[in-house]
Amino acid sequence: MSEFDAIILGAGHNGLAAAVHLAAKGWKVAVVEAKASAGGAVKTQEPIEPGFRHDLAAMNLSMFAGSAFHQTYGAELAAHGLKFIPAPKCFASVFSDGTHLGIGTDAAANKAAIAALSPKDAESFAAMSAEFGNMAPHLFGLLGNPMPSLGSIKTVWKAWRAGGVPLLTDLLRLLLSSPRGFLDRHFDNEKLKAMMAAWGLHLDFPPDAAGGALFPYLETMTNQAFGMVIGEGGADAIIKAMTGLLNAKGGELFLNSPVASVDVAGGRAKSVTLANGRTLTAKRAVISNIHPKLLFKGLVKGSTLPVRFADGLATYRPGPGAMMIHLTLDDLPDWSASPELKSYAYVHIAPNLAMMNRVYDEAVSGLLPREPALVVGQPTALDPTRAPVGKHVLWVQVRVLPAEIKGDSAGEISAAGWPSAKEAYADRVLSIIENYAPGFRAKIRGRAVWSPLDLQAENPNLIGGDSLSGSHHLDQNFLFRPVAGYSRYKSPVGGLYMCGAATWPGAGTGAGSGFLLAKMLAG
Repeated sequence: MSEFDAIILGAGHNGLAAAVHLAAKGWKVAVVEAKASAGGAVKTQEPIEPGFRHDLAAMNLSMFAGSAFHQTYGAELAAHGLKFIPAPKCFASVFSDGTHLGIGTDAAANKAAIAALSPKDAESFAAMSAEFGNMAPHLFGLLGNPMPSLGSIKTVWKAWRAGGVPLLTDLLRLLLSSPRGFLDRHFDNEKLKAMMAAWGLHLDFPPDAAGGALFPYLETMTNQAFGMVIGEGGADAIIKAMTGLLNAKGGELFLNSPVASVDVAGGRAKSVTLANGRTLTAKRAVISNIHPKLLFKGLVKGSTLPVRFADGLATYRPGPGAMMIHLTLDDLPDWSASPELKSYAYVHIAPNLAMMNRVYDEAVSGLLPREPALVVGQPTALDPTRAPVGKHVLWVQVRVLPAEIKGDSAGEISAAGWPSAKEAYADRVLSIIENYAPGFRAKIRGRAVWSPLDLQAENPNLIGGDSLSGSHHLDQNFLFRPVAGYSRYKSPVGGLYMCGAATWPGAGTGAGSGFLLAKMLAG
């Protein structure tokens, strides 16, 4: 049959979350996906050598494990094979003087490591950790409700009841602060600040960008409180489980099925026509997990958009791009700062705030950064099943980069475009790692380099290699994501809804927008 209650465009994890919940509520659901496999930015493949499994983009599944969707469907997902691997040593930063600082689930060890740098900061960090229990319910309440909504208003009310004006002021100040402003208020030591601020670059926030304090704060506090997790066998563990659960609940998944058009009649989305000519009818809703710029650029047929919405989409900015470098290794890097770094899930190479600001400024100016910030993921330190016995994979995310190259800050790479520049730039990245882990290059068996444009080719939602589907700066977050007045997932076209990283609460593996939208539609 070709008639469904809801048709979901795009089988990324948000689209699948919406589909699973609607199917659980009795809706007849179809998910259409252009690619040969589901997952979007959550895919695990073997691009270099057989038996070496690499997470092509997302690796950290902590947001999914702690999500409302997983709390609701966790037991059923586990029955469909989902298993997480915990990382008790979560993340660390290495510094140019040969030292490091890391965070794990041992709060006493964290405090002792910070105390070695600054006893005063160790006490401040312990106080922040103790206060996190009071702050967390209100922050997660905001992130876990549509924006705006009665639920978000109730969250603010509960915060006022719990702590009055002082707590509300603290929450608002945290949400608006830059990473540097927040960290300077609490700490003195520059290494501690750099370790926490590195998380800001994951979400397009250099140290001095307003609104960037929340993610470094949450990542540091939640990793200490709950740890980090990755998927057993690969990040696609969540996708396999979600598609299995969708099938068990009667939903249908159409792969290799790009959308030709969303067909509108009488101001309402009525059907979806696939590139193969097949038409699927939607009785209740069409839900797009496609970037809004792509959806409304040419897929929606028979509708004129309001000027305010069209103008808002036209000015909706991507964040800077990223590069992914996947390596097969004979052994993990021997980090000169400490042998224990081999056991961390993430090692950040972003040694100070000045460097983070510099790399961001270079990237947004179109220049290849002289010294990019690196996120070095070591999944086989936690899950040896991803490689043959005794071997490893390394996951290297390069942040941040321009989509269009206008020059090289170091004056070394003359190539004008990513196809001819990416291997030379990858060499620069590997040389940086070598500086912190001598002998690293000799361990490399093979590599696969994905430039920002390669990432976009693999997943068109990642415009210019932007892994966030849109900058998270304050003018594009909260009520303004993706367009002011359209933050509650409903588009200007009747029956056509939006979810995914370009909508509230934004990027990450938390399945937030898909699950929130499905609950709004079906309870």
